[in-house]
Amino acid sequence: MDARIPEIDPATALARLRAGALLVDVRAAHERALGMAEGALGAAREALEAEPGAFLPPAGAGVEILLICQSGRRSMLAAQALQARGYRNLASVAGGTTAWAAAGLPMSRPAADADFLDRYSRHLRLPEVGLEGQQRLARMTMLLLGAGGLGSPAALYLAAAGVGALRIVDDDVVERSNLQRQVLHADDRIGVPKVASAEATLRALNPRIRVEAVNARLDSGNVERLLEGVDVVVDGADNFAVRYLLNDACVKLGKPLVYGAVHRFEGQVSVFDAGRARGAKPCYRCLFPEPPAAADAPNCSEAGVLGVLPGLVGLLQATEAIKLALGIGEPLAGRLLHVDALGMRFRETRLAPDPHCAVCAPGTPFPGYIDYVAFCGG
Repeated sequence: MDARIPEIDPATALARLRAGALLVDVRAAHERALGMAEGALGAAREALEAEPGAFLPPAGAGVEILLICQSGRRSMLAAQALQARGYRNLASVAGGTTAWAAAGLPMSRPAADADFLDRYSRHLRLPEVGLEGQQRLARMTMLLLGAGGLGSPAALYLAAAGVGALRIVDDDVVERSNLQRQVLHADDRIGVPKVASAEATLRALNPRIRVEAVNARLDSGNVERLLEGVDVVVDGADNFAVRYLLNDACVKLGKPLVYGAVHRFEGQVSVFDAGRARGAKPCYRCLFPEPPAAADAPNCSEAGVLGVLPGLVGLLQATEAIKLALGIGEPLAGRLLHVDALGMRFRETRLAPDPHCAVCAPGTPFPGYIDYVAFCGG
């Protein structure tokens, strides 16, 4: 560090600020959003160093410039850069905003409570999420179909991430055989409706979220009502009849659908977003135009499943749901991710929309809901 640039403690910096010095917080915008020294001007270090005149008086104006960051390192580096640009009356605040807050000096804080800032602090440090993204998550409603093997890990991590409302739909009860993989539930809840068990677990994990427990089976009579007000749909179903019905409703209503499936030691994950991108993204029926007969598609109770596999696939689904909610990254829309747990291999298949799809092809009127239970022979 350049010895000619003094480091001053936060109390001294406050006194000089009140005497007319200019205090500049050089942290990134998402960091400043979590709280700044009161009276500080915000200017990210990179922008300040590139064009100091956009934030500061001219170098010869004689105004004392105090620089502050989180701990004191970036502010000293910024001071050195400004010094090289001709600024002379400079100082860096030792210990940065951390020391300022610890000393009880006045802070300008966001309109968020202490629990929110503490609970989601690791998200808030990510520029891709930050305060704005976390508040966006808190406004989201997601439908989670199924509180079983896939729904359990997905629900746990969506709740922990701070998704505002989880609408969980399942008509089953907890059985002992579920506990090998359905980590939402516990031995003392055997016989309890899964949605009630899920609600208890999720509220204990994060009391800030809203859990709408719907003890019902999804069908053509209630699917649109259950999708009302939903931003993202997570498919944790274990049968083709429900999966096709959910896909068709999501296409009709323009809801992104996060798909997951497991069988023995293998799983699949994708995002079907044809409802919002007709002709550009596929739906589930572009991949599987017609459901198989029930005899050709055994479920977990018949074929078995490695207990940790739904955890892996469900976590991938939760990841995709959060990405969709935040509008970050590259969703799996148009891509099918295959998981081979025995070989621990991941393989990706590109999916194209079917221009002749009966449900999502551009210009195709909605054909109405099919009785998939009868169609599949279930």
